[in-house]
Amino acid sequence: MKIVFMGTPAFAVPSLKILVDNGYDVVGVVTSTDKYGGRGKKRLLESAVKKYAYQEGLNILQPPRLKRSDFVEQLHSLQADLQVIVAFRMLPEVVWNMPPLGSINLHASLLPRYRGAAPINWAVIKGDSETGLTTFKLKHAIDTGDLIHQRKVSILPNETAGELHDKMMPIGAKLVLQTVRDIEVGNVVEYAQDNNLVSHAPKIFHEDCAIRFDRSAQEVHNFIRGLSPHPGAWAKLDGGQLNIIRSELTNRVVRTGHEPGSLELGTKGEFSVACRDKYINLLEVQMAGRRRMDAAAFLNGYTPQFPALT
Repeated sequence: MKIVFMGTPAFAVPSLKILVDNGYDVVGVVTSTDKYGGRGKKRLLESAVKKYAYQEGLNILQPPRLKRSDFVEQLHSLQADLQVIVAFRMLPEVVWNMPPLGSINLHASLLPRYRGAAPINWAVIKGDSETGLTTFKLKHAIDTGDLIHQRKVSILPNETAGELHDKMMPIGAKLVLQTVRDIEVGNVVEYAQDNNLVSHAPKIFHEDCAIRFDRSAQEVHNFIRGLSPHPGAWAKLDGGQLNIIRSELTNRVVRTGHEPGSLELGTKGEFSVACRDKYINLLEVQMAGRRRMDAAAFLNGYTPQFPALT
């Protein structure tokens, strides 16, 4: 069976690797175009999928636009039986409907929950104790195709989105392999998504990451870990941006007169902030433009001038 794989970030690499390691004929790897980035945007950056595909000597395609006739013709010439998509952009119908066995996608949630670009982040932000992975058949509307396989994944109380992301990668790869094997032998039962269970996980922008300390400590803690390490929750400190990477809950009720955002600095490097009901401890922070550090190291070199985060 000939397979075209489409993906870009590190999350997609284990799924491509497991297909290669199990002897599948990956006739093409479609990934994003190279972009300039790094300090001063002077370094040409390649996607994680491209780097792996290059190591394996795979055929790499980097179309600037997926509807371009030259790319569509090139893709058609590969005569793939199936396309596997993991963490890639939305495909036009002329692409996803091309192979005789269709196109399957791996999504990092238990669809129809958390349709959209940031399912891992939103599952943590919402305080869920469980999420999962889904393989499904692509169709026009994003994340709405018929389901094939799902695997549940637990979310630990203090787990960050980054940690959950890394935990889910190998599980997703195994689910992709199982799905491809079942399709190969014709042992697939597809079933429609229940539209009554739909929820959404839209893309998260910088302005969405500002922390509101007038929420409960649990909600603020979930928000911080759901955005850690990327795109990163933040608040204003002395007019600058303080990125908060890791926090922990406390049982300390907010003192009278301490408004949400008020700081408490302990004698042993404790860095606490008041929420609506209780304090949370800030464990790892980063002022914009500086390195990440634990709270004690941060306070050793910085004394807040205004005793509140806004």
